[in-house]
Amino acid sequence: MNDQILDLAGIGIGPFNLSLAAQLDSVADARARFFDRQPSFAWHPGMMLPGAELQTSCLKDLVTATNPTSPWSFLAYLVAHKRFYSFMNAEFDALPRQEFANYLAWAAGALDNLSFGSAVRELDFARGAFVLRLDGGEVTARNVSLGIGLVPDVPAWANGLLGDTCFHASETMRRLPALKARRVAVVGGGQSGAEVFLALLNQESETRDVSWISRRPNFDPLDATPFTNELFTPGYVTDFHRIGEDARNASLARQKLASDGASPSTLLAIYRRIYALRHLDGGTLNPALMPGREVIQMDRQTGEYRLIMRNSFDGGIEIVHADAVVFATGYAFKVPDFLAPLRERIPSDRKGNFQLAADFSLAWDGPRQNRIFALNAGRHSHGIAEPQLSVMAWRSSVIVNALLGRAHFDLDLPEPVVTWASTGAPRDRATGTLAAADA
Repeated sequence: MNDQILDLAGIGIGPFNLSLAAQLDSVADARARFFDRQPSFAWHPGMMLPGAELQTSCLKDLVTATNPTSPWSFLAYLVAHKRFYSFMNAEFDALPRQEFANYLAWAAGALDNLSFGSAVRELDFARGAFVLRLDGGEVTARNVSLGIGLVPDVPAWANGLLGDTCFHASETMRRLPALKARRVAVVGGGQSGAEVFLALLNQESETRDVSWISRRPNFDPLDATPFTNELFTPGYVTDFHRIGEDARNASLARQKLASDGASPSTLLAIYRRIYALRHLDGGTLNPALMPGREVIQMDRQTGEYRLIMRNSFDGGIEIVHADAVVFATGYAFKVPDFLAPLRERIPSDRKGNFQLAADFSLAWDGPRQNRIFALNAGRHSHGIAEPQLSVMAWRSSVIVNALLGRAHFDLDLPEPVVTWASTGAPRDRATGTLAAADA
């Protein structure tokens, strides 16, 4: 490995660290490199189902929000692939997810500050710098960014049951084609659950009964109305970070459908497919939509799964029998194993979350000039936009400015459309400066 110290070492190359790498590409005097254990870039390959759509604008790409002239924008990707006019004429209501995945892979294949096939085994701190221990040696850096992403979240009552016929939705593309099951249960009422359920309704297989089970009282759409979308802006993220922990938790509980509902187009496709199955096709597939059900126990008996549920609508107890179960139950943050040497030096809040400053750096007991930036670890501190693509480019710019100690990116914004904070509170929108981050 190169012995020259880096200004920043990134661990994990998902969209968020990829955005940071793309933004740093515009800084001539910054030495940065990003590492990932995978041999090449891949974005949710297990959920690239036919017809899957992005739930956000293609303009919320790696760079455009703060650096529209960057060569790593989505528009630059379209031009590079000579499909700008075809894309415009297609008039997509929502961008195909595969298209955005192709865009990300294009950027990852062209940026020269990425190292794939390089697993970071340990992150430590010694002699005034972070030390990344990889299979091929060591790398030292003044700062690090953690972009390792979330891990599939499976309910505790399913522990010990996972396998070929009981799996998380992140494995759908690998498991579904070979799945031989007459009865399938999909657990989870968000976008992933909707996509898996629709795929089961559309595929030709031996499946005859498909149950869609959700704790939510109904299969609700994503709230993508204008004032709700204000939650996905830098102004709101800035104000959210300033309020207390209890107030933040209360706000997050009220905002679930702003980030975790199903796309209306997916719900419409499901309803139309069920209509066709019932009234037009004369098929033998039997879909069952079961909202308001909380699974309280699951076991496996004589080759089949038994899900025992409580119905919140009338209080009844129900049982669903299935030959296969798919968990569309989201993702959770897990402290990566490579942080073990530093774990005792990084405090957590009451719920075990990292404590993030306004510039997305972690609280830790090391030197202030050496930062650990964490991406996709701050929903509790920066709001529901933090794990989403919406503020990805802006967050990367905040980190770059903090890293450089100067305003390389202009992050000064006008007052937001909605006034969130008390009018007497201090209002400083230029959160990307080093001074603001240290305040």
